[in-house]
Amino acid sequence: MDVHPTAVISPGASCAADARVGPYAVIENDVAIGLGCEIGAHAVIKRFTTLGRRNRVHEHVVLGGEPQDLKFKGEASRLVIGDDNTIREHVTIHRASGEGETTRVGDRNFIMIGTHIAHNCEVGDDNIFANGAALAGHITVEDHVFLSSNVGCHQFVRIGRFAMVGGKSKIVQDVLPFFTTDGNPPSVRGLNSVGLRRAGFSSEQRRLLRAAYQTLFFAGLPFEDALREVEQIKDEHVQHLVSFIRASHRGVTRTRSGRNDELAEESVVL
Repeated sequence: MDVHPTAVISPGASCAADARVGPYAVIENDVAIGLGCEIGAHAVIKRFTTLGRRNRVHEHVVLGGEPQDLKFKGEASRLVIGDDNTIREHVTIHRASGEGETTRVGDRNFIMIGTHIAHNCEVGDDNIFANGAALAGHITVEDHVFLSSNVGCHQFVRIGRFAMVGGKSKIVQDVLPFFTTDGNPPSVRGLNSVGLRRAGFSSEQRRLLRAAYQTLFFAGLPFEDALREVEQIKDEHVQHLVSFIRASHRGVTRTRSGRNDELAEESVVL
């Protein structure tokens, strides 16, 4: 293990033999760091944190800090991070609130400077969070999501796969998969065409998702009727869109154009 002499590693931590730990980094008890990880200068990995393989943790990152939750009473909970993540400077990711609960971050995520991921979040794979993005507690982010700079997300919202959210948007309701959402109040602006093309979606798959978008927001139907129309489209991605909407508890962000439009409720981002 390549450890700078000024780093502090607790004897109760488990670090892979090839891990690299930079100057003044601190690794507490009950931490597990996997093969190929690199921990930058002044980073702090706090207790009850697990890192998988080949994660690169940059300078001044804090992983596994106690949740900012008034209900938290010091109970044992965890932060579990998967493989091949890049976590840039000054990122904070908190462990969960609640005995035995876990905050999870998946694989191959690119988490840029100053991002905050709060307690009990569930973050999937291959997501990009730009500088200053902030996720409050209990948020679910699916896969291949792009959050632009300084997006603020209210607790308990869900962000669907292949969604793109514009900079400084205030997200208080669920963000639909496959679409671009932007503004304050936020609004669905159309298909995330560039992201879907880059991900290898065929022209037919994109056409069907665009048809679903048109039906949901511009067919002049009540939203439930429009959703039933969309449900008839035989495509796995459209079906995921329908399932995502039907599973929503907070409601979904919609377009501000068309008869079935509803503005997102006002709420404080924590």
